[in-house]
Amino acid sequence: MLANTQTCAVIGLDGYVVQVEVDISPGLPAFNIVGLPDAAVQEAKERVRAALRNSNCEFPLRRITVNLAPADLKKEGPSYDLPIAVCMLLSSGQIDSIPDGTVFLGELSLDGTVRHTTGILAMVSVARDQGYKSVFVPAVDADEASLVEDVKVYPVASLRHLIDHLRCEEEILPLAEDGWKKIDDTVGHYEMNLANVRGQEHAKRALEVAAAGFHNLIFNGPPGSGKTLLARCLPSILPRMAQQEALEVTKIYSVNGVLSAEHPLVLTRPFRSPHYTISNAGLVGGGRTLRPGEITMSHRGVLFLDELPEFNHTALESLRQPMEDKVVTISRVSGSVTYPASFMLVAAMNPCPCGFHTHPRKECSCSPSTVARYQKRISGPLLDRVDVFVEVPPVEYEKLVEDHQAEDSSGPRLRVEQARDIQRERFKENGFFCNSEMGPAEVWKFCQLDDGAKGLLRTATERLNLSARAFHRILKVSRTIADLEGSDGINIGHLAEALQYRPRTSVS
Repeated sequence: MLANTQTCAVIGLDGYVVQVEVDISPGLPAFNIVGLPDAAVQEAKERVRAALRNSNCEFPLRRITVNLAPADLKKEGPSYDLPIAVCMLLSSGQIDSIPDGTVFLGELSLDGTVRHTTGILAMVSVARDQGYKSVFVPAVDADEASLVEDVKVYPVASLRHLIDHLRCEEEILPLAEDGWKKIDDTVGHYEMNLANVRGQEHAKRALEVAAAGFHNLIFNGPPGSGKTLLARCLPSILPRMAQQEALEVTKIYSVNGVLSAEHPLVLTRPFRSPHYTISNAGLVGGGRTLRPGEITMSHRGVLFLDELPEFNHTALESLRQPMEDKVVTISRVSGSVTYPASFMLVAAMNPCPCGFHTHPRKECSCSPSTVARYQKRISGPLLDRVDVFVEVPPVEYEKLVEDHQAEDSSGPRLRVEQARDIQRERFKENGFFCNSEMGPAEVWKFCQLDDGAKGLLRTATERLNLSARAFHRILKVSRTIADLEGSDGINIGHLAEALQYRPRTSVS
């Protein structure tokens, strides 16, 4: 007898509906799975066999053929266990029917328990988009699945539990469609706070400007000046994510298998800080199964690269296209996937190998050629994509021991959130969230300068030899500074501050 049901697959970050067909026919006992399955799907034969027997069901000793359609779509992972088991029960007559418009997702343990499955959010989303009205998911993943609106989510603890429901013996109640209401939206605790940073008022101001507009930022200065501490304080002043942003980040974490069952929705912006020994595939993504890299894991958040010149040259250059296009496309023989990559790059670097090239009191031991080679590890095109450059000098003794308490992160965070509210209202018709995402058309539309600012920008463009990209980035930073002050237009003061954040070298 032939039976079929629906499940989903994930390729990249996108879900696809897969039809599971099971045919049980006379012949010598055999169990075959076709439809381009990987090793994990092939192993479903043993998991399903044991789960059925341990759920007090009969495993048919006949010729069993399982087809996963479409056959040209590679099937990966153990999420096909539950739909295969349901189809086998239906085909063998152990259950009479299944509801129309239903999708089954989940991995089976040998005792029939339905285990956690990665990518639930992406799969439930595509099921909803394809018109399916109900999904049966592992009970541990039900809260994650309930974030998708307009679909009934049934939490399944075990295969026996599901069989009793399908036989109308013990009903599984769907979750209430209020997944967002169950999320604790209180502001989280941050380990680092700007109150712990003594001095460096200029750097803290630059950090606030960068956070308000989601601008890329580089700190440059001698060792011990507080570059890393400043960067790690950044999450404490970033605004909370909007609902769409939170769902985007949660989907990435779900597909990558790092989403916590206790916290099914990611509310705090990612802060990823890979070591400089990271490979190109680890940073950009890829591998045998095409997984997201650190660039995508920092989507809508911060990618912090400490000791920037020490990173592999190829890895650094691979940042250029994602920084500009906000997506990263990975092409391999096995296929091509596109991941979102709207991240804020924050980096820290020393001016030379010994670190004291710009130190006011310590003598640098590096030769001029060594300093030049070290600084050239960061290419001009990469620097051209950075909006804010900050020189971080050593902290003076008086600043370290003064009794005056520095402003904590609550003040800058409030100002950043107010600036983001202005930007969200400004770009509500464009689909943007912040100033850094503006294209050339939006720059000319929303970055209007007064006469004094126009004259200053003309002079700066000629003297600094600015590229067109750097020209637009200065206007974006000026727009952010104006937003922090609640100004509709950009005046000469806003532009002058933005020009201070350009590098002193002629990389632009």
